[in-house]
Amino acid sequence: MSHRDAKPVRTILHVDMDAFFASVEQRDNPALRGRPVLVGGAGKRGVVAAASYEARAFGCRSAQPMAVALRNCPGAVVIKPRGGRYREISERVFEILGAFSPLVEPISIDEAFIDVTGSLALFGSGEQIARDIRARIKSDIGLTASVGVAPNKFLAKLASDLDKPDGLTVIEPGREREVLDPLPVSRLWGVGPAAEKQLHRLGLRTIGDVARTPPGVLAARFGEHGARLARLSRGEDDRPVRARNGVKSISHEQTFEEDLGDPGEVRRVLLARCEDVGRRLRGRGLLARTVTIKIRFGDFETVTRSVSLDGPTDATEAIWSAARGLFDAWAGGAFRPVRLIGVGVSNLLAPTADAACGAQMGLFEAEQTAGHSAIDALTDAIAARHGKDAVHRAGALSCGKKPRRG
Repeated sequence: MSHRDAKPVRTILHVDMDAFFASVEQRDNPALRGRPVLVGGAGKRGVVAAASYEARAFGCRSAQPMAVALRNCPGAVVIKPRGGRYREISERVFEILGAFSPLVEPISIDEAFIDVTGSLALFGSGEQIARDIRARIKSDIGLTASVGVAPNKFLAKLASDLDKPDGLTVIEPGREREVLDPLPVSRLWGVGPAAEKQLHRLGLRTIGDVARTPPGVLAARFGEHGARLARLSRGEDDRPVRARNGVKSISHEQTFEEDLGDPGEVRRVLLARCEDVGRRLRGRGLLARTVTIKIRFGDFETVTRSVSLDGPTDATEAIWSAARGLFDAWAGGAFRPVRLIGVGVSNLLAPTADAACGAQMGLFEAEQTAGHSAIDALTDAIAARHGKDAVHRAGALSCGKKPRRG
């Protein structure tokens, strides 16, 4: 095969949150840390949705009847699932992933593939990006993730399962068979208990056994699935990572431990949240046409204000300008101490040449836009490497009240 015909080597990550639901419960309630935790229904027909690693040591696992899990581990703490909370934390995880590449394919609420091939020049090797992602998830959210790095999706998924929890495994190009050959056939995608028994009847117990089997033998026994197993056993998987940008809005908000009575302090927090929204927009490769602010008071009364922009944007400065205008218009006539402040963008679209350029602009305006784009690119890179709190515009600093964490 010539260099021209050779397929470019991709760098794919698979990120898998460790015992996600149970870990969120342990994160939110320190009294549960180190204890066996089962998330799921407690009734006679209850099923385990997630088991902490402390509970897994007793043979508890997800999809297991709760009654069986409690027989295995009578001292386990059973927690009713909090779907909204898990979705909230998941959004924060995916925000971190999106900061490293727009090609993020969610598999479930707690795992995703990321194609970082186009991000290597900016963030370093696939292994370095994986380390940075794990560090960001731990420092920003307080959870752990296991990450696999490999040239394709099958190998990346396999790699993330080889060192759990809180693990990092890299399968370099050229080492596929070295890693795969000793593993049991059950590690192949699509091989459940029934297929495993059939492979064992053929004398095939390891992935290496499958790779050395003539494809015709596998096809005769398994049909098209046999050909797929043959490819996977050789570490071949050409499926692309497909980003899913079905999101309709992006927002960030912050609740204060005490109602905040200084408009200047609220404005600073609002700017910081605009930075978060802009970063997520750019991470997803989207533009926004509407900006909305949300203000909630101590009695939980909530007001919102929205404005349509002159053109779609992903620039923090444009989002902040619109949000600040909405806030100042409200605060100038009816300011009250604020319990929560938030900002969101909607009417999202993927950029096109026309959308990105907008109407023809004068020289000074074009220079300003280029300057803001450069600032956004720089702050995004710093935030991706060191966390979003590592860099802020000056106006977002010195916020007086601590936020309520969560």
